[in-house]
Amino acid sequence: MPRNDESRLGAQDEGGSPPIENTKSPLSFVIPTEFVELPTKGKFYPPEHPLHNVETVEIRYMTAKETDILTSKSLLKKGLAVDRMLENILVDKNIKTRQLFTGDKNALIIAARISGFGEKYDVQLTCQQCGAVSEHEFDLGEIKIKETSEEIRFSDSGTFFITLPKTEVVAECCLLTGDDEKMLLDKAEKKQKLKLPDSSMTDQYKKIIVSLNGVADKGVVEEFVDIMPALDSTHLRKEYDKVRPDVDMTQLVDCESCNASNVSNIPFSANFFWPE
Repeated sequence: MPRNDESRLGAQDEGGSPPIENTKSPLSFVIPTEFVELPTKGKFYPPEHPLHNVETVEIRYMTAKETDILTSKSLLKKGLAVDRMLENILVDKNIKTRQLFTGDKNALIIAARISGFGEKYDVQLTCQQCGAVSEHEFDLGEIKIKETSEEIRFSDSGTFFITLPKTEVVAECCLLTGDDEKMLLDKAEKKQKLKLPDSSMTDQYKKIIVSLNGVADKGVVEEFVDIMPALDSTHLRKEYDKVRPDVDMTQLVDCESCNASNVSNIPFSANFFWPE
C-alpha cells in the first residue's frame, strides 16, 4: 500500500492551501547572553574605568569561535587564550580582561565555562587523609561569591584603608589587576634566573600600597615596606585577603576510600575549558 502523502511535511490540506514550509534561516539564531555578578561590585575600580560602581557584566554564551580561541596553539603558548576568549564574549568592548581584578575575572571564567560546557566539572583529587586518588564531579553552579566586609572605608578612586597595628600607619591600598599580577610574576621569574634574592612579598606590598598617612610618594612607600615590622606585614596580608572580593572556589568532598570529608579548592586543571 502506498504511503499517505497527505501526512508528509508539505502536503496540501483539504482546502487546497499551499504547503507550509519552514523557511526560518539557521542564521537567525540569536546567541543568548547573561549578566554575571562581579565580586567587587565595581567598588574598587577608579571613576574612569568602565566598571566603576558596575555590579554586573553582560557576556555572550560561548560558541565554536571561542572554542577555536581556546585551542589556538599560538595563544596558548603566549598564555593569552583565556583572556582573548573573555574579551570575545564581553558585550562591552571597552572592558579589557587584563585590567580586571582577579575575583571579577574568575567570576567571568566560571560563567563562560558553564555557558560552553555545563556546570559539571570532573577532576582527579587526592584525599588529604588517606592519599587515595579518585574522580570527583564538582558543581560549578554551586560556586558562591565571597562577600567583602561592609566596614571597609573606600576612597572616591576605589582604594581602601588598612591601619597597621605596630606603627599605627594608615595604609591606603588597591587591589591587584591581571596586569599587576603578571608584572609581579615576570619580576620574580627574572630574579630567579639572575639568582637574585626572592622579594615577592615586598614587591607585592609596594604594588598594593598607594599611600601612607596620606603621603603618596612612591619612594616613601618603598622605603617603608623594606623596614615594615613583621607584625604590620602579617596584618596587611591578612586584611588584604579579607578585603579582596573573589569567588569561593572551595567545596566539601567526601573520600570514597576512607569516608573522610575534605574541603577542597576547585582546581583550574587542564580539562576546565578542554573537557574530554
